[in-house]
Amino acid sequence: MKKADIVEFFARLAEDNPAPETELEYVNNFTLLVAVVLSAQATDVGVNKATRRLFQEVQTPEAMVALGEDGLKEHIKTIGLFNAKAKNVIALSEQLISEHGSEVPADRDALEKLPGVGRKTANVVMNSAFGAETFAVDTHIFRVGNRTGLAPGKTPLAVEKKLEKAVPQPFRLHAHHWLILHGRYVCKARTPECWRCKVADLCAFRPKSSPPKQTRRAKTQGDI
Repeated sequence: MKKADIVEFFARLAEDNPAPETELEYVNNFTLLVAVVLSAQATDVGVNKATRRLFQEVQTPEAMVALGEDGLKEHIKTIGLFNAKAKNVIALSEQLISEHGSEVPADRDALEKLPGVGRKTANVVMNSAFGAETFAVDTHIFRVGNRTGLAPGKTPLAVEKKLEKAVPQPFRLHAHHWLILHGRYVCKARTPECWRCKVADLCAFRPKSSPPKQTRRAKTQGDI
């Protein structure tokens, strides 16, 4: 994608949603970190449903350790891989207490040393908690980056590196949220909804998808 097209691409997404935010619910940096760890291979909707009561009771690493692994499992048992995730959350809470004064570190390398925290999770926390211009490449961003031609790459890291080079100011801070939301609600995995995409003319994907027959019929009848 050409530089001018990239600027236009993000300008349109920004116009539609000037201040995008994560759809995960949290109350502070610690609960954000926990929510992102829990969201691996799970939906934000499912994580939010499981953590609403949890985050009313637990908002610090100390409170999480006091809750314990079994207590945490009771809260998150509806989330995939909840056994492993509970173990990691308790372990990272203990590590935050012992190594970081119970604070979430504003450093990607330090975050990646926490149990259950990979590069994507660290990038999300750095962006949402500390305003860092990071690009957390999940399945949505990986798909959008490749499908549109914005940041093609064979691995999430390759797409991240392409985005680092391609995304200009003033769009860098919010770019990863725009791309996630675009992939989640418009540029969907099975069938992208090109007919309602605000950047379809800038996108390399071919052929463009058409609206479902029922939608086209309803629109035609409404025009009569």
